[in-house]
Amino acid sequence: MIHGIDSELLRLAEAVEERIAPRLREADRIAERNQWKVIRAFQRHKVSDFHLNGSTGYGYNDSGREALDRVYADVFGAEAALVRPHFASGTHTISCALFGVLRPGDELLYMTGRPYDTLHKVIGEPGDGKGSLRDFGIGYREVPLAEGGSVNWDAVLDAIGERTRVVAIQRSRGYDWRASFTVDEIGEMVRRVKAVKPDAIVFVDNCYGEFTEETEPTEVGVDLMAGSLIKNPGGGLALSGGYICGRADLVEKAAGRLTAPGIGGEVGATAGMQRWMFHGFFLAPHVVGQAVKGSIFAAAMFEELGFESKPRWNEPRTDLIQAVRFDSADSLIAFVQGIQQAAAVDAHAVPEPGDMPGYAHPVIMAAGAFVQGGSLELSADAPIREPYIAYMQGGLTYAHAKLGVLSALTRLAERSNIVIKPNIS
Repeated sequence: MIHGIDSELLRLAEAVEERIAPRLREADRIAERNQWKVIRAFQRHKVSDFHLNGSTGYGYNDSGREALDRVYADVFGAEAALVRPHFASGTHTISCALFGVLRPGDELLYMTGRPYDTLHKVIGEPGDGKGSLRDFGIGYREVPLAEGGSVNWDAVLDAIGERTRVVAIQRSRGYDWRASFTVDEIGEMVRRVKAVKPDAIVFVDNCYGEFTEETEPTEVGVDLMAGSLIKNPGGGLALSGGYICGRADLVEKAAGRLTAPGIGGEVGATAGMQRWMFHGFFLAPHVVGQAVKGSIFAAAMFEELGFESKPRWNEPRTDLIQAVRFDSADSLIAFVQGIQQAAAVDAHAVPEPGDMPGYAHPVIMAAGAFVQGGSLELSADAPIREPYIAYMQGGLTYAHAKLGVLSALTRLAERSNIVIKPNIS
């Protein structure tokens, strides 16, 4: 036994790593290409030491803030970007983007089914009175995905109407048992939507997707895109924040929502945050690659032991998330607790299901992170509902992600009467 991991499980891990070696090398290659792209953008925009210092007060004439915006826009193939520590979460960032470009009488259409749980309150219910899109007279419709998780094109094209202003795409699976959408698939969505309604704004929630492929949605025609800095692009170093990028006129409208109309992105002190945002973005391609490798390993290990995973270890990756299906709530909870036990921070804590704002069911979360909620770090979460599916993501290093998987399997064996019987000879 090494560091609490049974020797038989370690032998299985070694055998699995030999099998998946080509996929791990492919993840390294994608990380390398994205790393070069980020470095070239830093060089083109002449990032210097003084850009890392930040500003105070109103934050006028913050050259570092402006340089970071240009670097993000360059890397993501966009006209403009708004990268700020003032975004409180991915949900806040997406909310600013949507409120920025939608007006009373417009309609928001989600073409990839119901969005992530925390956005439901942003969309709102009739008469909720809490400042949702509906409270401002903005309509909402969604088109469920077809069987198998593909876009239901007949229903989408029928749903696009005169009022449709924004057609939204959630790249990642959220809490659904489906494949996440690749950049090529998103490009096809853009082409088909624009063929029907050329003036529609195509928006992508890019959370968990950055740097998992060599291109980003804004490079295939997406008008506006948003994500969180405590996920992929923060590289594990950004302490908070988010980004919005895309068409310059749309980014400007979102900036007016973040601060105030007429002020937009011209203010907002970055204080001591600038260095971490630059440094984190520099590291992000490598760290994302490490997390992707951890997800591939997780899928292979659980599949070898008879569990169902999505995506499978040999399938393409377009986000960080690895879903694993369990047969009971007890097994799901044991898995998440095992991930927590592998943390460097708060490993002694034992997560239990509980109610959380924005979620319809009790949720259990393993989050032993240096940055609170930093899901590029190793974490796992799940709503306690059937089917019992846990969602693992992150790992600043492959070694940590690997330990998390082995710890989770150990906890499962101890608490859920699951026998670890490898099939690999």
